[in-house]
This record gives sequence, C-alpha cells and structure tokens, in this order.
Amino acid sequence: MSYSPSLSSGFTKGKNRSRFLSPQSGMCSFCTEDCEGSCELAQAAVLGSQTVYPTTTGNNQIASEKDYPIDFSHFNINGRVFGAQGVDNTEDATIFNVNLERTYGTRHPVNLALPIILPALIKLNWQDYFSGAAMAGVTCVVGEHARNSDPDFKIENGVATECPLFGQAMDCFRRYDRGYGQIVIQCNLEDILLGVPRLAIQKYGAEAIEIKFGQAAKGTQPVIRIKDLKTALIQQEMGNIVYPDPSLPETREAYSNGRCPNFASYSRLPMWTEESLAEYIASLRKWGAKNIYFKMAGYDPADIERVIRMACDNQVDMITFDGAGGGSGYSPSKMMNEWSLPTICLEDAIVRICKRLKGENAILPAIVMTGGFASEDQVFKGLAYGDGHVLGIGLCRAAMAAAMTGKNIGQAIERGSIPKQYAKLGSTVEELFADLPDLRALYGVEANTFPTGAIGVFSYLNKIAFGLRHFAALNRKFDVDLWGQSDLIPLTREARTLMNNEWFMHPVK
Repeated sequence: MSYSPSLSSGFTKGKNRSRFLSPQSGMCSFCTEDCEGSCELAQAAVLGSQTVYPTTTGNNQIASEKDYPIDFSHFNINGRVFGAQGVDNTEDATIFNVNLERTYGTRHPVNLALPIILPALIKLNWQDYFSGAAMAGVTCVVGEHARNSDPDFKIENGVATECPLFGQAMDCFRRYDRGYGQIVIQCNLEDILLGVPRLAIQKYGAEAIEIKFGQAAKGTQPVIRIKDLKTALIQQEMGNIVYPDPSLPETREAYSNGRCPNFASYSRLPMWTEESLAEYIASLRKWGAKNIYFKMAGYDPADIERVIRMACDNQVDMITFDGAGGGSGYSPSKMMNEWSLPTICLEDAIVRICKRLKGENAILPAIVMTGGFASEDQVFKGLAYGDGHVLGIGLCRAAMAAAMTGKNIGQAIERGSIPKQYAKLGSTVEELFADLPDLRALYGVEANTFPTGAIGVFSYLNKIAFGLRHFAALNRKFDVDLWGQSDLIPLTREARTLMNNEWFMHPVK
C-alpha cells in the first residue's frame, strides 16, 4: 500500500484520469497519449516550477492529504468506574466540575480558560478568529508576514515604521478580553530584520512575541513569482531576496533582450545560535515584551531538544510544536504531505526529551501540540499523551472553519436565505446560535450583537470543552492536570511500538 496521495489533490486541483493507479508513483497505471492533462504531472508540463506550491491558496486553507501510518486514531480513550480524582464527593463528580483551566508563563503568568490555543494565522476571517479566542479565554497568534496583508505597511531606510494591521488585530482580541489568554505577534526572520517586532511592541502595544524556527506553515517560505523587472526591484528594496538579482547590469540587459529567467523572491531561513537568540530575546524584553514564545515544526529530534534547551535557558514561556498533518499556510504541496514528523511522533519525542530535562532540574516552557487536531477526542488524546508535559492543543484550521461558517450564517440571516439545515431551527442569531446563552452569561445581553463569526469560534471551542469534560468524567479525573498516558489504550502494533520507544531509528532517550 502507499500512504501518499496519488497525483491528484484538492490543493492542486489535479485529478487522475483513471481509477487504476500505480501506488508507488501515484500515476495512472494506464497512461494514454490522448489525455488532455488533468493530473499533477500534466500541470507541471504547462506551469512548470509553479506547481511545487499549492495552486488553490488565497481564500482557502491547506492541509496534508497523506494517510500517515500512525495518528491519534490508533488509540482509544480509557475509562474507570471506581473513585474520583480532583473532586471530594459524588455530588461534585459531574462534568460541570471538571477543571480545564491552565496557567503558563515564567515571568508574567497567563491564564487559559481551556487547554487550547489558536495558532498563528493572518488570513481569511482573522478578525473573528482573534475575537472568538478572547471570548473563549484562550491565547491566539497573529501569523508571520502580517505586514504583507497590510496595504498601509511602511518602511523607511529598511526599517518598518507603520503596520496598522497589528493594532486592528489586537483590538479584535482586547475588546472582548476577559482576563484569559493573550494575543501574540509571530515573527519570522524577514520580520525581525525589518524591525517588525519592535514596531509591534512599542507602537501598537504588543506584549508577546513568537519567534519562528523555519518559515511558512511548516518549513520553508514559498518562492513567489515576480512578473517584471520593475516589481523585482521594488521587492528587493523592501529587503526581500530576489533571484536573479535585478540590480545587476547583466540581469537588466538579459531582461531587455528577452533572455532573463523568471524573477522570484524568497524569504531567508533563520540561522540562530544559542548566543544570537539569547541576545535577541534580551532585546525584545528591553523593548517591552512581557512574554516570549517559540514556534517549532517536526524537525529532527536533535533539533527539537536544542530548541527546548534554548527555551529553558532563556525563560521562554511557550513552544508550539506543529506536526505533519495540519496546515493552513502556503507551503509547497509535497512539503505538506511528505515532510516533517507526524504530530503524534513529534509529541512522543518531545515528551521523552521533557522528562529527561525535568530530571536535570530544567525549568521547562509550556508545550503546545498542533497539527491536525479538530475534535474533542483528538484534543483529549493529545493532552493525555503529553503525560503532564503538554499544556495545551492548538486548533487552527478547525477554529478558522468555525469563524468562516459563523460569519457566513450571520450574513445568511441578514439576507433571509438561511441554509435549510438551520432554517428549521429559527431565523435570528438568538435562535440559531445555541451556545449564545453561555456567551451572555459572560458578557451580558450585549453578546447578542457580537460578530457571528466570533460567536462561531466561541461555540466551537465551547463544544470542544464540553466533550473534554465528558472524557474526563469517564476517566474519573476531574482536573486536566491529572490526565496522562494511562488514559489511552493503544489499539495497533504501531501504537504500542511508539509508546515503547521503538518507532525512531535511534530511540529518543
């Protein structure tokens, strides 16, 4: 069998013509000369190197389509019938008394109402994404390259001077802030070189910065095709790497003669060392940052440990680890499917490293896992597999789907064209959004006027929390701090192999 998709995909719009496929190559097993060219190979024949990247980015989200040989479905959730931990008596042993709150932060504590964060994003309905996070009481992150989404972004002498989008994003969160969670500005190396973090802190009041290891949704930024020499020069002036170099006389001559290759821009990969990173974190704190976050993908276990040690040495508050299977950004298509550790394998390595570092008396940062989580059973399993070392789970694409759906339903109510499946429930916001009473309990009747996209995010996370409380009660563990790997039942040989530390070629000690 093959775990990889064939040469057809939702994020390339490629389609195999035949239902008879060669599992190893992904091609149709019977390939004919009269084919009009619908698969990814045919697209490459016409579009060339552009097809390395998703062709459906923009108003869409993108995730891996690979069927990984192990994921959280290889486990069931355990259950117990005697006793109770976290409550004192039978009257208190109810789902309504399950404690899901958590706190993190080395210098400036941050409280979470739920063991959830909404990872970095700055596309689609980001306004309600951040507002809904505040309503639910969780931390959220403004994605890297936010400046590219701001038409009013300004640079002077190679330094960022204006980015009003930061103020808008933080206002989305702060107007509903009820004392839980935090809004964080994520920065990649390009942002850092332009001085974006300092601008966000000192001009727009950002209190937290997330430093990204790698680029884009997983590992590397896309190569952006540039249409002409003029645009290439503008991109170069903005600090981007442009190839070929448009400022060289020979490049300009080749362009005028019609012999110049395609222009393209590419973002730099970070080259942090322990010393340079410590120095930069000190600068962030000097500028006024209260909390420091890291974002890390499923790189080699040795790199994972190095990043965690850097976090320990610099009193970093949180690291979010993003595994293969999730997504939302503009990553190359094959990178979404074929690169990085799958989320559960990544978590297994992290937990083993954290246990060892704790034995060395290291002060560990909060650990968050993300990458393919969408439902309460997956969230519970991710937290339980963390065995006390994973503080929360990141829900990105799923939360954005709720933000978009809530907004669309709200607009449908205004138009009077509510989808049939919901029309039978009512015709107003108050009638259709079933968890609005829970929101009114927090904010009062003005919650009826909140943006429906944000209500959608709140309702989705409310559902996740409600489901988590049920699994907690089934395990007789009424506090999220009590959940561990004993609450999981490995169903397959692969699951048992992973738990026995036999998955990796070189076991993570």
